[in-house]
Amino acid sequence: MKEHEKNDKYRLSNAALMPQEELLETGRKKRKISIGIPFENEKTEKRVPLTPESVNILIEHGNQVFLQENAGLGANYTDKDYSENGAFITKTTDEIFNCDLVIKVAPFTDAEVAKLKGNQTIMSYLKVMTQSKSVLRTLINKNITAIAFEKIKDSHNELPVVESMSEISGITSVLIASEYLSNLHGGKGVMLGGIAGVTPTEVLIIGAGTAGEYAANAALGLGSVVKIFDNSVHSLRKFHNSTGQRLQTSVYHPQVLRKALKSADVLIGAIQIEDLRPWYHITEDMIRIMKKGSVVIDLSIDRGGCIETTECRELEDPVFEKHGVIHFSAWNLPSRVARTASIAFSNVFTPLIQEIADSGGLDIMLKNSPGLRYGVYIYKGMLTNETLGQKFDLLSKDINLLLTAF
Repeated sequence: MKEHEKNDKYRLSNAALMPQEELLETGRKKRKISIGIPFENEKTEKRVPLTPESVNILIEHGNQVFLQENAGLGANYTDKDYSENGAFITKTTDEIFNCDLVIKVAPFTDAEVAKLKGNQTIMSYLKVMTQSKSVLRTLINKNITAIAFEKIKDSHNELPVVESMSEISGITSVLIASEYLSNLHGGKGVMLGGIAGVTPTEVLIIGAGTAGEYAANAALGLGSVVKIFDNSVHSLRKFHNSTGQRLQTSVYHPQVLRKALKSADVLIGAIQIEDLRPWYHITEDMIRIMKKGSVVIDLSIDRGGCIETTECRELEDPVFEKHGVIHFSAWNLPSRVARTASIAFSNVFTPLIQEIADSGGLDIMLKNSPGLRYGVYIYKGMLTNETLGQKFDLLSKDINLLLTAF
């Protein structure tokens, strides 16, 4: 054997005895998941969480989608629209509630959670204020992982579902106010906006968040005088910059607020409420001083409301009169424009669901996604939402600690 061949053999022999780097699997194993979309009560909820186009994207990536018959009709999507994009259409709920992920818009009812097979993931609105303890207990007993639409955060630490629905609610509230100021529904016959020679209507908005911003832009576009109240000067300053117009703004000075209410034609409550206790920025006494025939719309009614006289009503019967003031308060206002809202939902949920599948499953996704983790209120049958724990006197656990055990 030649000398250089001996040296090469010696080096290879020694190399085999040296400590070697461990070769780890770097790629995650993708997982195909089944997704069930049940039929909603069309009288109270017309939105659907995934459009036919979104279903097509998910199916092309190897997932399965089961849609209960007529589930998309409220948003004017037919069963044929979904079946042509690869969805399985079912008459019964058996296959729907056996899926890995069951997603719907309205909170789950007792009848719906009873049909779940267990050890699954569900997604819907939570609505802490009206959440049923019996529903919660069934989800816990069936080892369900439950995720609330309104609590999911994105990579920018924003609430994408809340933001998109707030945009829709803000604009829609102004359109509704216009309807009820007109003669169409027995209003006082006033046009929302202004024309030459006629005093413009006044729109008073409580809350300088996303819903308030979009409501203000819509009202300004129609020519109304807009006044904004918020407890944060910083938020009011941002509001000025985002609208690009000079608005009448104020913090909550009682005298200033009362003066504005006396002349307001429209009052829109657009405050983000987190507490379970009532916190009315507009009391019943304040409503009494408003002009007869003025319109009140509370966009935070699903979280208890910020106006004392409003009621949490369904979309089929949202209007009532109190102290001569017309009140419109439906908890799911975006359902009035169900198709637009459904597309907005799909923009959030389609990439999210696919990311869950691509990451190898929900557990892995939750470990790497603080935003999705924030939306979980039950994890594998364990309550992780402190607010629900306080409401029902149940022990809640930190999901971050729970994930270290799985």
